[in-house]
Amino acid sequence: MITTRLVVDNNVNKTQAYTQAVEKLIQGEIVAFPTETVYGLGAIATDEQAVAKIFEAKGRPSDNPLIVHVGEAHHILKYVKEIPQKANDCIETFWPGPLTVILNAIPNTFAPNVTAGLSTVGLRMPDHPIALELLRRLGQPVAAPSANRSGKPSPTTALHVEKDLQGRIPLILDGGATGIGLESTVVDFTVDPPVILRPGGVTAQMLREVIGEVIDPDTTTVEDETVPRAPGMKYAHYAPDAPVFLIEPDHEAVENAINSIHMKHQKVALIAPDEFKQSHADWFFSLGNQQNLVTSARHLYAHLRSCDDTVTDIILVTVPIKTGVGAAILNRLEKAANGNWWHS
Repeated sequence: MITTRLVVDNNVNKTQAYTQAVEKLIQGEIVAFPTETVYGLGAIATDEQAVAKIFEAKGRPSDNPLIVHVGEAHHILKYVKEIPQKANDCIETFWPGPLTVILNAIPNTFAPNVTAGLSTVGLRMPDHPIALELLRRLGQPVAAPSANRSGKPSPTTALHVEKDLQGRIPLILDGGATGIGLESTVVDFTVDPPVILRPGGVTAQMLREVIGEVIDPDTTTVEDETVPRAPGMKYAHYAPDAPVFLIEPDHEAVENAINSIHMKHQKVALIAPDEFKQSHADWFFSLGNQQNLVTSARHLYAHLRSCDDTVTDIILVTVPIKTGVGAAILNRLEKAANGNWWHS
């Protein structure tokens, strides 16, 4: 299969790019496209054979449910049994945007491999002009996980998608780098109070300001289910080739770790805020100012991928403060590191 990457901008090729993408989807193919979080790999969510191509291209476990994307908020009325008031309040506040709502699906609405056999479905309306235009032109719901090989860092540019899925998918819509850089927040609204299943750009505090009490991962165990209720809950994710170790953002601890690695004649890449750029790491990738977690989130996956272009033996990543979007960053880092922390 030849993979075509089409740059979507304001020139005359824009309409042609959307037309090709819509045609591919209607024909039962899969298409990669940008959202405000990461690039997604989409198929029409009612077409079981098309959705199966997502799992095949990604090498993704089939018991991992997919998020369904819509171009208009009111479209979800056709797909779910009811929309609780708290869910509706959040939809009105955060859509389009990086919030996925888990609701009870109307039976036999989506392909069974979208919901992984669950009675619930995750839905969101992305806040990206290309994603919205594609969805509105298509007029059908699109199931779309991140457009990367399963387990690898999610793609924040079309080139990341191309590197992972070249020859596996027919079409990539190139809309440049994504804005947020981390996947959406996933909230289960089938229970009350609602439960955050995956932290993201919409933080727990932002949710509480709209609907009051929300249970977050710090106070609720949400990862013990045999079948995960949301993407990213069950398997290792976001991992580059070299092993990742997390470390507290302490200058002495970081330098001691680097020295220890060098004593073993190994090379080390450090992903950390600017405050650590004078370290003795063999490669340094900046997360920006230590207080600017939004910048850290935007660059995290790209830096993890950049480590694959080095010959590093170990990747050290300093952890952020666990407030706001820092909780989402730490969530992704713990999965990238498979729970490994550096201990001297």
